[in-house]
Order: sequence, then C-alpha cells, then structure tokens
Amino acid sequence: MARKPIIAGNWKMHNNSAQSKELIKGIRANVDSLDIAKLPEIVVAPVFTSLYAVNEEICHCGCGRIKLAAQNVYFEPKGAFTGEISIDMLKDFETSYIIIGHSERRQYFGETDEMINKKAKVILDNGIIPIICCGETLEQREQGVTDAHIEKQITEALKGLSTEEVAKSVIAYEPIWAIGTGKTCDSTEANRVIKHIRSVVEKVSSAAAADAIRILYGGSVKPETIKEQMAQSDIDGALVGGASLKADSFADIVKGAMIG
Repeated sequence: MARKPIIAGNWKMHNNSAQSKELIKGIRANVDSLDIAKLPEIVVAPVFTSLYAVNEEICHCGCGRIKLAAQNVYFEPKGAFTGEISIDMLKDFETSYIIIGHSERRQYFGETDEMINKKAKVILDNGIIPIICCGETLEQREQGVTDAHIEKQITEALKGLSTEEVAKSVIAYEPIWAIGTGKTCDSTEANRVIKHIRSVVEKVSSAAAADAIRILYGGSVKPETIKEQMAQSDIDGALVGGASLKADSFADIVKGAMIG
C-alpha cells in the first residue's frame, strides 16, 4: 500500500497568536506554489491560544495544503478539569489531528499509557486522527529495552481500537534522547524501530492495519536529514520540533519529503 507521507510541525510552547500567524503565512509562502499532487500532507500544531489565528490563515488558502493539529486533548467531554481542553472545543477550529502521548507530556505531566488510550478513543470517536507518540530514553536504549518498552506503549495505546481505527491513526516514534539535543537517531536504526512498531501493530490489530498506518520519525529532524529518512522503507514522514519554528527550514523539510 502506498502511504501518503506526513510532515507535521509541533510548535510546542512557542509563539503568541500574532507570531503564529506570521509563521503560517511564511510556510504558506513557501509551499503554495508547489505541485499539490507531489506534496506530503502538511500539518502544523500551534498552542491552543493560536489555533483560531492559524486556522483562519489556513482557510484563506482554500486548497487543503495545510492541516491543523492540536498538541493535546483531555478525554472527558467537560467538567471540573481546570486547565484542560475538550474534544468539542478543538472541533471549533476544524482540527484534523491531535498529538497525544508526547514524551514531554509523559515526563513533565505524568501522562500514562492508559490516559493516552482514553484520548485516542475520544479523538477517533469524533472523526479526528490521533498522532500517538512513543519512544525510549537514553537509559532505556543503553539497557537494551527499546523494543520491549515501545511495544508496551503501542499495545496499551491501541487497546480496544477497531482495525479501521488503528489503520487511520498515526504513530510518531521519538527517541527521547534525540529530541532537542541536536542528536539524530541513525536513519537505518530509526527505520528498524519503526518496522518493529509496524510488527506490533500487526500483532495487536491486523496485517492490513499495519500496512495502512503511517509511522513518523521525530527527533531533531532537519532539512539535511529528511531525504535520507524518507528513503527508508517504513518511515512515512516526520514530526518536526525546532525546525518547524522557522518557515524556510520547515518548508525545506516538506520539499525533501515530496513524492516523486
């Protein structure tokens, strides 16, 4: 199956509404003239307070070149959950994707595999696509437990999902030791881990779902690394951090992932 690549920019806790609007305008200026048939799916994930401004700018394009993502969601529909945001609130902004299980959410805010599974179900129930993050720390890699750790994360995240739901989901493999450090996991090793993730998906769901699901690499992705990463057999795109905060560098990553 030919899987359409995705280049997703996670802006993390950067940029107010005005700055976000300028960034998305800059990205559009770089990609609007490119052949839409060859473009990967382009996704941007600003902070919650910038979703309206970015969505407004994306809608001006009118050609679906760029899709909007949120950086998180809570699994309850409403209630006394100060500081959280619900799925209905995110639907107001025509959100196409929601990132869940990012290593920073797990590390700093105590998110568990069970919570991530609940979020995945809510997202899919509402017609949105989850980008489910997984990855290992440097200590786990050095202990040789990378594969077992990631298998547990994926198995728990996909628990109770139908084959169709798994197939339409997205997974992002992020070696935590390579996020924001300037280190990049070797492309062949990243591909090996992603191939392992695909085998886990087959085991917990089906071969068809494993073939259909798109699995991204995330971890200091740069314009200089993207072509080699995209040349691998099982890497279907990238979840981009720091390089997505500059329109030119993000656009260069998009260009490096163009089809054909």
